[in-house]
Amino acid sequence: MTVARTPYPRLRRVATGWVDGLQRIGTQAEFYGKTLRFSGDAVVHYRTELARLIAQMSLGTGALAIIGGTVVIVGFLTLSSGAVIAVQGYNQFAEIGVEALTGFSSAYFNVRLIAPLIAAIGLAATIGAGATAQIGAMRINEEIDALEVIGVRSIAYLASTRVLAGVIVVIPLYCVAVLMSFLAARVGTTVFYGQSTGVYDHYFNTFLNPTDLIWSFAQAVVMAVLIMLVHTYYGFTASGGPAGVGEAVGRAVRTSLITATFVSMFVTLAVYGQSGNFNLSG
Repeated sequence: MTVARTPYPRLRRVATGWVDGLQRIGTQAEFYGKTLRFSGDAVVHYRTELARLIAQMSLGTGALAIIGGTVVIVGFLTLSSGAVIAVQGYNQFAEIGVEALTGFSSAYFNVRLIAPLIAAIGLAATIGAGATAQIGAMRINEEIDALEVIGVRSIAYLASTRVLAGVIVVIPLYCVAVLMSFLAARVGTTVFYGQSTGVYDHYFNTFLNPTDLIWSFAQAVVMAVLIMLVHTYYGFTASGGPAGVGEAVGRAVRTSLITATFVSMFVTLAVYGQSGNFNLSG
């Protein structure tokens, strides 16, 4: 008996892969649109859940609340990055005799690159991963189906509230991140390397542009929205038991970090790609 073979099997597999990929993108886009569209319903009907999520995301629950939750975690991350700016900036500038410009490196790199990316990493690893795990556990335990049966809009209740809470939390969170990065760079340069505080403050204030802070803050808010959208989607579509939830968390973290990197790159190119936007007047 002769079995008929499909002509061009490799081309068929490639085409099937492309179609499946486009379908997944369409499914994600539909979920993201519903999540953003139901944000108003989340504020009106699920205010208690929104307040609970804000407290949980910012200060943590259980044992995590002892150290302050996400605020302290992101603060320590940016503190360490600011210390690296002090160490590397001072030593590199000292090799060419312009170590006074360490204040410039703090005002320039912390605001434009380091603080937004470090804050995004902290959000993805703490708030985002937790949201994926929580929603994924509810999915495999059929709790989401139970919510829909009793008339609760699952996307608004679980996804939209978390996106709104992430945006609200990132506002003070990013302020803490920027201040900690500035403080670590200043203390490292003036205390440990002995540079004059007047010299450091002069060059820091000379090159610190308030417009850069506004763009950096807007960039952090956009990152928070995208990170929470990605993590809630992977939680909603988790399957395969506890192992499937763990896999969903890993995929969500990977996707959100890539997304945050692309946002940082596009914002940097759009805002600073033409002129650099240097502030040279003290």
